[in-house]
Amino acid sequence: MLTINNAVKIFSQGTPNEHKALSGLNLHLERGEFVTVVGSNGAGKSTMFNAICGNFLLNSGSIFVDGQNITYMKEHKRAGFIGRVFQDPMKGTAPNLTIEENLALAYSRQKTGPFGAAVNKKNRDMFKEALSEFNMGLEDRMQTKVGLLSGGQRQVVTLLMCTLVTPKLLLLDEHTAALDPATAEKVMEITERIVDRNNLTTLMITHNLNSALRTGTRTIMMDSGNIILDVSGEERAKMTLDDLLNMYSLKKKEAFDNDRMLLS
Repeated sequence: MLTINNAVKIFSQGTPNEHKALSGLNLHLERGEFVTVVGSNGAGKSTMFNAICGNFLLNSGSIFVDGQNITYMKEHKRAGFIGRVFQDPMKGTAPNLTIEENLALAYSRQKTGPFGAAVNKKNRDMFKEALSEFNMGLEDRMQTKVGLLSGGQRQVVTLLMCTLVTPKLLLLDEHTAALDPATAEKVMEITERIVDRNNLTTLMITHNLNSALRTGTRTIMMDSGNIILDVSGEERAKMTLDDLLNMYSLKKKEAFDNDRMLLS
């Protein structure tokens, strides 16, 4: 479903500030895989997501989604089949539009139709039914501006916007990190329900190592723009947090020192 071949991204190339953010990255996801991504700050996690979404072009390498080469595809075209939820609840939605209008905008964009065509009784009922499944009362607030919602409510709206029309790939960019623990747990529960129901191919960046091992089907760890650990199946099922940190230390010959991840 997703294949990244020898991806290289260099920022400020040829200057004193040159930084290689991706160093020949290779990754393959089968359809329906739910892969959690961990790594210290600067490991290349968000850069990988930005490359997949087309926020910039690679210096070299290629990216395929569902067999299609998207390496040089424009960002707005990729948005039609790649969904992304950001860490910041303020991203991904239009705060001055209502819940209904945000959902209609996302739905019509993915259906390549005009915005107005999505705001009709049939689609309004569909939006309300979809929201009601999450038991957050959002189906009764369709005319509320998204900017007035709490962070957790806003992330749920964004999740639904990304999945109303099933994407080929869903990217979750630390989408619960800015939420309080109870709300984060609720949003993760909804996330897993959506992913499981639609058999979505999913990549999720997280700084919570315990969550990384509990969630999804596979865990990868990035460092210096590459993947240094890749665990799944029985090996991952039996793995503890200490096991993961020890594997990192063996690979890097140094202790894992990201306090934010260790304390998550």
